[in-house]
Parts: sequence; C-alpha cells; structure tokens
Amino acid sequence: TMMRTETFRSYQEFNDEVEQDQNLENTEAEDVNDGILPDVDDGTGSKNPSMGFSRTCLKNVFSVILILIYLLLMAVAVFLAYQTITDFQDKLKHPVMSVTYKEVDSFEAPGIALYPGKAQLLSCKHYFHDHMPPLVKPGQPGEVDCVKDHINYTDPFTNNTMKHALVVQGPTDVRKKELIFLQFSQNETEQDFSAISYLLFYSFKEFKGSQNKAQFMKDCEKSYSVWTFSGGFRTWVKMSLVQTSEKDGSKSVEFRQESSVVKYYDKRLESEKTNQLFFVVFEWRDPFIQQVRDIITANPWNTIAILCGVFLALFKAADFAKLSVKWMIKIRKRQLKRKARELNQVG
Repeated sequence: TMMRTETFRSYQEFNDEVEQDQNLENTEAEDVNDGILPDVDDGTGSKNPSMGFSRTCLKNVFSVILILIYLLLMAVAVFLAYQTITDFQDKLKHPVMSVTYKEVDSFEAPGIALYPGKAQLLSCKHYFHDHMPPLVKPGQPGEVDCVKDHINYTDPFTNNTMKHALVVQGPTDVRKKELIFLQFSQNETEQDFSAISYLLFYSFKEFKGSQNKAQFMKDCEKSYSVWTFSGGFRTWVKMSLVQTSEKDGSKSVEFRQESSVVKYYDKRLESEKTNQLFFVVFEWRDPFIQQVRDIITANPWNTIAILCGVFLALFKAADFAKLSVKWMIKIRKRQLKRKARELNQVG
C-alpha cells in the first residue's frame, strides 16, 4: 500500500510539471505571434534579451510613423472637405454667364423712334436683298411707303421739355434681307451741328396697341440707348437682338448695332445745297437672337459624393489609429506581465 501511494504522488507531480511547461510554451508562442520574441540563447548558456527588445521597439516606431501618416491624411481630408464646401458656396454666389444663339426666320417688327427736330422726312421705303436703287431727285419729297406715327411727350429726365418723335415700323424679314431707307432734309444754317437722334425698341406692335403712347415712349427712353446719325452721310445700321434672362425669371431685351458711314456726294445745284440731307438705313445683321442667362455650375450631387468620400476616409483613418493605439497598449501590457513573470521565476 505504501508503494502504491508513493507511485501515485510521483505521477501527479510529473503531470503538474508537464502542464506548467505547456502553459509556458503557449505563453511564449503568443508573445512571438504578437511581435514579442522570447529571449534568445547566445550559445553560452545565457539568454540575450536585446534582440527581442529591438524588434519590439522597431515595430512600435513603425506604428507611430503610420499613425502620423494617417493623421496627415486626415488633415488633408478635412482641408479637402472645407475647400469643397467653400467652392460650392462661391459657385452659388457667382453664377456663370451662358450665351446661346436662337435662329429665326423673321423678327418681330421693331420700333424705330427718330427725333428729327426741325428736319423733314422726305422719303421712307422698304427694300429687299440689300438692293437700293439710285436716288431720284435727292432733297425733294419722295415716296413715303412705311408705317409711321407721330407722338409728343415730355422728356422723362427733365419733365419740362417737350419732345417730338417719329416712330417707324422696322424691317422683319431677315431671310430676304429686308431694309428700310429714310431720307431727311434740314436747313443747315439753323444750328451748329447737324445730327438726328434715334432709339430702337423691341415691338412696334406693342407701341401701336398701347393706351398711353406717351408713357410708353418715356419708358423706352429710360430703357434703351439713344444713337445719332449725321447729315451729309448715309448711315447703314445693322441691328442685332439680345435677350437677357433675369434672376426673377423675367426677360429684358437689348439692341446692339453695327453702323457704317458713307459720304454723300451732293450733286445738287448750289442754290439747293442750303438744306442738309440725312440718309439712314436699318437692317437686321443676321437671323440669330443672342440669349444670355446666368447658370449655376455648382452641382450638389458632386459635392455630396466628394464629402462622403472624405468622411469615409476620415472614419477609416480614425479606426486604424484607434486599433494601432490599442495594439501598442496591448504589447506594453504583455511586456510588463512577462517581466513580472521573469522576476517571479528568478525569485
């Protein structure tokens, strides 16, 4: 019986030692897997802890460098998000002007308001295909074959000066190059400079249908520019139309013009040259209406997509940094535990 009891105790002590050895090996294996190498025997029987420490230190340095890199990337991502939002707001405040051209077969007849003063209308006629026959008896009353109207109104800027306007219906058929030719005569001894002013407005039809034509002409003079043509020359005016879309959805119309001036060779008798002659031609330049509107180039969907990518990168970088910090803390704790275990073994 004593022999059996001693044998059982020896077998139990042997099992306890084997289990302790296996636990130690498993712990060291975990340390190796976590980046902490066990002390290495240098061949003389003594262990060298410098190799394991150097590898652990190197990995910690790499982790710190990676964290710094990701912090830099996070700063770049934040700057990119700020720049994207700033650009979007700037594009909202400063829309881009868009210009398109609409081709038409004919224009609505514009109104041509002339301010002849004391000059007399001698002739007025429409022609086509840029063909204008030679003058017959210049300075003498000729054919007046155009739609016209006379209107008197007070000056909208002074309110105490009466103005007289001759309003003529302009050309419409741009495909056939329709033009209107007008001839005026004025005694040149009555003033120092010989010129006739005129303005162009969008619709002669609106003028004819207006209940208050005087107020209509006041509004036109406030809205449109006034030009002049001189006596002793033939002024050829080529008109073009510009439509501008305002922010409130309304549209404004503006005339642009190109004019060429040709000197008139006066072949009248000297006795007839006391009157200065004025010649003016109005014609459409081309069959295009220039349409101008402001467009906003800022695309909210592009901005949202960029911001989503930026925030995703920020979350990924923050998650990586958090895992790196946890990994370093875990390594530090295991180092402390291992040192404590070594000190216990030595004791």
